[in-house]
Amino acid sequence: MVKAVVGANWGDEGKGKITDMLAREADIIVRFQGGANAGHTIVNDYGKFALHTLPSGVFYGHTTSIIGNGVALDVPRLFAEVQSIVEKGVPMPKILVSDRAQMVMSYHKNFDAYEEERLGGKSFGSTKSGIAPFYSDKYAKIGFQVSELFDDELLKEKVVRVAEQKNVLLEHLYHKPLINPDELYNELMEYKKMVEPFVANVSLYLHEAIKEGKTVLLEGQLGSMKDPDHGIYPMVTSSSTLAGYGAIGAGIPPYEIKQIVTVCKAYSSAVGAGAFVSEIFGEEADELRRRGGDGGEFGATTGRPRRMGWFDCVASKYGCRMQGTTDVAFTVLDVLGYLDEIPVCVGYEINGEVTTEFPVTHLLEKAKPVYKVLPGWKEDIRGIKNYEDLPENCRKYIEFIEKEIEYPITMISNGPGRDDIIYRNK
Repeated sequence: MVKAVVGANWGDEGKGKITDMLAREADIIVRFQGGANAGHTIVNDYGKFALHTLPSGVFYGHTTSIIGNGVALDVPRLFAEVQSIVEKGVPMPKILVSDRAQMVMSYHKNFDAYEEERLGGKSFGSTKSGIAPFYSDKYAKIGFQVSELFDDELLKEKVVRVAEQKNVLLEHLYHKPLINPDELYNELMEYKKMVEPFVANVSLYLHEAIKEGKTVLLEGQLGSMKDPDHGIYPMVTSSSTLAGYGAIGAGIPPYEIKQIVTVCKAYSSAVGAGAFVSEIFGEEADELRRRGGDGGEFGATTGRPRRMGWFDCVASKYGCRMQGTTDVAFTVLDVLGYLDEIPVCVGYEINGEVTTEFPVTHLLEKAKPVYKVLPGWKEDIRGIKNYEDLPENCRKYIEFIEKEIEYPITMISNGPGRDDIIYRNK
């Protein structure tokens, strides 16, 4: 059976913890899109980890971790990450890398930084991990696929061609040092040395695994709002963040995805630029940021303070719809225990009219939040295992949001640890 774990919002919803938890019952975990530009924070018996490329199931001895063809593969980052977890006592995970995955090159990161510099105040708030230049090259058909590392003749010809094309931009647009084809070839040879033991025909491997009845988890990065088609374009990422893309990014048929667990935070947070209707500021935001997440709301990759907001039913309902949600995992609910009252965004006022449907970006920029204020529960809910044992106002908060977003909340996370979870049968 294939399950997907994806985000409903702007990323940072707590997908790492949910994947880590579900991986207990899984055989294979597949990262299917994105690169090392976002991270998943995981707290388990080995310690606290911020993963960027490795799937969040690497901490179990029985799992196989796969880097799918849809991933922007930063080879040195991947292997530095493997090293970092092994050094903390985690057994060496079993890793497979798709022979159809493409690689983030050092010049992709340079181009990312050069473009942000060129745009100045109009920049996209990139993490400068090379993701947009990488995906641009992939679709312009001048990216380097892992399989090409094993055809020396093709590679030698291609590095010259790619360097030639890139050097026009470097010289005339960015006025930066040019790419040397020999150095580019050597970089690729370094990557080959690192990745060779792990390369596999992943789609065939998954085909056989599904036939054998194994459980496969697809792990997405970021969330619906960052999807290039259906998100807050252009302040989006460069690969599809939707569960539907999981089939493409892993190399499996779409009908195999039977369960889509969409992760929502009990409040809102976002890293990077773009419309964020329920955003809060000042002291109110600082307090929530300080208490939020696990040790505060700061980006797992960049360390940037996350932008904070109240729960947004409009964005979350849309985000769940676009994912094809079967189950909502509701995270960091314990964080809200300090509040007397909790505002929830239930609508957007745009040009004097209130809507509960998520609009396109130019209208989104004009949207003002419409709030309903719910009573808080003023209690620490960590350690509670049964839904019925949650304070009444806490249950009312969950049930109110469930009614507004129209998707069943079946998992509630009430702490950062692997076992801080309440299962709720619907």
